[in-house]
Amino acid sequence: MSDQKTTALEQPPGSGAADDGAGRSRGNPLRQFLSGSAGRNIGLIIALAVLFIVGAVTSGERFLNLDNMLTILRYASIFGVIAIGATFVITAGGIDLSVGSVMGLTTVMATLTSVQLAATNSSWLLMVAVALGVGVAAGLVNGVIIAYGNVVAFIATLAMLVGARGLAELISGRSTQIVTNRDFLSVMRSNVLGVPLLIWIFLLVAAAGWFLLNRTTFGRRTVAIGGNREAARLAGIKVKRHIVWLYVLSGLTAGIAGIMMMGRTTAGTSTHGLLYELEVIAAVVVGGTLLIGGRGTIVGTVLGVLLFSTLINVFTQNNLDTSVQAVARGAIIVVAVLLQQRFAVPGTRKAST
Repeated sequence: MSDQKTTALEQPPGSGAADDGAGRSRGNPLRQFLSGSAGRNIGLIIALAVLFIVGAVTSGERFLNLDNMLTILRYASIFGVIAIGATFVITAGGIDLSVGSVMGLTTVMATLTSVQLAATNSSWLLMVAVALGVGVAAGLVNGVIIAYGNVVAFIATLAMLVGARGLAELISGRSTQIVTNRDFLSVMRSNVLGVPLLIWIFLLVAAAGWFLLNRTTFGRRTVAIGGNREAARLAGIKVKRHIVWLYVLSGLTAGIAGIMMMGRTTAGTSTHGLLYELEVIAAVVVGGTLLIGGRGTIVGTVLGVLLFSTLINVFTQNNLDTSVQAVARGAIIVVAVLLQQRFAVPGTRKAST
């Protein structure tokens, strides 16, 4: 099986890069730096630093205190976990619009009275297993419909978005289900080395995602499929089966996020995860993963998640209207996509750190 990354055979006119006769491209060094993983990540770090300065100037101690920093990280951790799974799907040239609804469904299923009663009589891990199982099942359905049913990912996951949310409403009767299992709550709301467990889970999922994308055959296959699906198939990659696994992974991260949400809110409800798919996709794109596939970055996704979480916190600290927040986030997404188009160097579609 070939693990070679896809490369462009020729540079389009006006791309700013030329071949030196030895297969190396010559062009503007600044453009090449900005198009690389280091340049993108540095840009995100600078944007994050600017937001911190704005927060410090406008809100002072209220923004900079430790409790507020942990608040930012706790908010980032839940939709950040989903964003890690979405990074793989988007890197392969797909999309998953159902992650927010699937997360809501996992919280409803895991907090059913029967499930909590069984968990009380056995172990709180039963609730965890139910949430993960529901997420994986939803991802499997998405993957099979897309890969073997040849349904466009946008349509298939849009159907799951509507269906999962509707199913959650039917099962819960549109009411909030309170988590009564004390063992589950004590674990999920605990601190490790003074840091909330939710943040540790996010860090572990991000680390696992980075390793999977950048250091394994699975990650190289994901990039190859996103770069050129037909070439990946001809190279021996079982494209359809791999796509199924990608959506299963996305569903799994939605299940993990559902567990975290139950621990944070002590409840399961069909409204959990509402519009999370938009925040997730925005964070992944701003982080540097190409929407057309072929390049993905876990570090960039983490920075994108932190950027949006900090932005929301700064706005909240200054009592700005939610409509202003929405406009600002939309502007950031547009700028990020424009920068991707401006600085993307042909032939560099690859997994990056």
